[in-house]
Amino acid sequence: MMKYNLPILTIFMSLLVLVSCKETKNNVVQNKTSVLKAGYEIEPVNIQNVKLTDSFWLPIIKRVQEVTIEYAIKKCDEEGRFENFLIAGKQKTGTVRGEMPFDDTDVYKIIEGASNTLISAPNPKLERVLDSLIAIVKIGQEEDGYLTTWRTINPAKPPATWVPVIEGKRWESLQISHECYNAGHLIEAAVVHYEATGKRNFLDIAIKNADLFVKTFGDGPGQVKGVPGHQIIETGLIKLYQITGKEDYLKLAKYFLDNRGNPNNHKLYGEYAQDHMPVVEQKEAVGHAVRAVYMYAGMTDIVAMTKDKSYENAVNNLWDNMVNKKMYITGGIGSRHDGEAFGANYELPNLTAYNETCAAIGDVYWNHRLHNLYGKSQYFDVIERTMYNGLISGISLDGKQFFYPNALEADGIYKSNRGSCTRQAWFDCSCCPTNLIRFIPSIPGLIYSKTKNDLYVNLYASNNASFTLGKTDLQISQQTSYPWNGKVGISVNPKKESKFTIKLRVPGWARNEVLPGDLYTYKKASSQKPTITVNGETLAIQPENCYFNVTRNWKKGDKIALNFPMEVQEVETNSKVETNKNKVSLEYGPLVYAVEEIDNKNNFDKIDVSASDTFKVRKETNLLQGVNVIENSKFKAIPYYSWSNRGVGKMKVWLDYKLN
Repeated sequence: MMKYNLPILTIFMSLLVLVSCKETKNNVVQNKTSVLKAGYEIEPVNIQNVKLTDSFWLPIIKRVQEVTIEYAIKKCDEEGRFENFLIAGKQKTGTVRGEMPFDDTDVYKIIEGASNTLISAPNPKLERVLDSLIAIVKIGQEEDGYLTTWRTINPAKPPATWVPVIEGKRWESLQISHECYNAGHLIEAAVVHYEATGKRNFLDIAIKNADLFVKTFGDGPGQVKGVPGHQIIETGLIKLYQITGKEDYLKLAKYFLDNRGNPNNHKLYGEYAQDHMPVVEQKEAVGHAVRAVYMYAGMTDIVAMTKDKSYENAVNNLWDNMVNKKMYITGGIGSRHDGEAFGANYELPNLTAYNETCAAIGDVYWNHRLHNLYGKSQYFDVIERTMYNGLISGISLDGKQFFYPNALEADGIYKSNRGSCTRQAWFDCSCCPTNLIRFIPSIPGLIYSKTKNDLYVNLYASNNASFTLGKTDLQISQQTSYPWNGKVGISVNPKKESKFTIKLRVPGWARNEVLPGDLYTYKKASSQKPTITVNGETLAIQPENCYFNVTRNWKKGDKIALNFPMEVQEVETNSKVETNKNKVSLEYGPLVYAVEEIDNKNNFDKIDVSASDTFKVRKETNLLQGVNVIENSKFKAIPYYSWSNRGVGKMKVWLDYKLN
């Protein structure tokens, strides 16, 4: 368990006397229940209702909770993240610490990830640590609610030279100051903390900050016109609207989105910030990939909340473009180091792939919203592929090393990871490590979704869940070794016999579909078919819209057995992707595989796949914390997510293909 005995935390606890913490638990925000249910037709089952017992995901989540959070707090302490709040609040003297104008957000993301941890399991010691961190944040907030510490400390001297100073005033450089981005992460974290604890100590800080934004921005007399350079405040404001019912937050989020690409509102930032044309006219995913998917998530929220058809058309066009033309086999997005950006259609280099970890996380958030909107399995096909491959590759198996970009090839020379050939212990721009902390503890909340009469089983992982479905009190559990094999047992236990539908997602890979669209295909379709039984009886049904839909009077003790047969599959890319011509990648179930030099020292540069090759899958319990490896007479391959945990070396996902 986490010790939280770092020296700075002693300081935090003593500082609690400086900050009034009169807020009590369960101080309900107005309209919370009614507004939360507005908009999206499908509601995720909250992580507090889903207890993981899974042999794959639980160790990853516990590692973040027990190792990475404490590690990140220590790093933030060393690099002055906390001290900046104290200096801004005049509790200490000094100059700005750190190198980024958004360093404050690392603190917010740690609080959010730790709050998700509290939702999963009460932890009084961790809750006290968060109270301490929140007390520090409050010290740095100005009287009117403003909260960007570097500008409060010295508005004439940003921590980064690339942030322009004109008059040293607030909001003067919205394109790059990250004042709005800081607020977005603050609000997102505060909402999760409130949901976890019922306390308002962090929420009130966020509301005060958001109210300043509402007062400041708009087309009214004396208001500032402009939009954020880096998006995320939009989703934060909408979440705040959902728990408070205050429509000003929703209106401001839409104002920021409506005015992107509007030259009458501000000097346009260009494609890099998705500010080259109005959002409703955008059809191609361009620019900084993280900014893009955060914006697309906000646009999807607007579709859900307002039923705006122009936004809906744009969101669907952008998703189609990204998945069909700009997504890596690992689910990664953003092919260019230059601008951390999407490239042109079909521009998917491997050695120089960027695939920022934050972009993978943002893409999961966006696709989850799309599923909540439409209920289509294709969005979870993207989520599953991303999570098992290009997202968790961003963190090492010990929880203390990180990839910022996630390349699909390494030569041991090109320093793809911001100056390193392997994962790094931290970065001057540490957005990815803390974003992993923010996201990974929330994973149980992706497993199930529901409507009044339908239960969606989106992901397969061992767990025990309890929640209401319509008027039915329901307990459901999964037992599985997924992703190492495709057998899943599900126990259904309603409190009393009830009729409802369980929609069990049939993963794309089990339907001979790599990803939605035609960017990737299996070289040879599998002849094996998924099967389903209920109480031992095989159901002669086919997937409908990619789900096994089972409607019946469910009673205690009912059991579902699913089998998604796994075999090694060779994947090829659309011929328009020049870098992957005459190459294949290997998959087993939802996992993409890579060959690493350490396992293939004698022949790495000559590895290929021939048409006559056969493969064997073998469990190696002592390798990389236990993985299935793919072997043949020529090489051994490991799951992509686990590469580069054994030192610097060569790696590749795409292998030369030979006909004989």
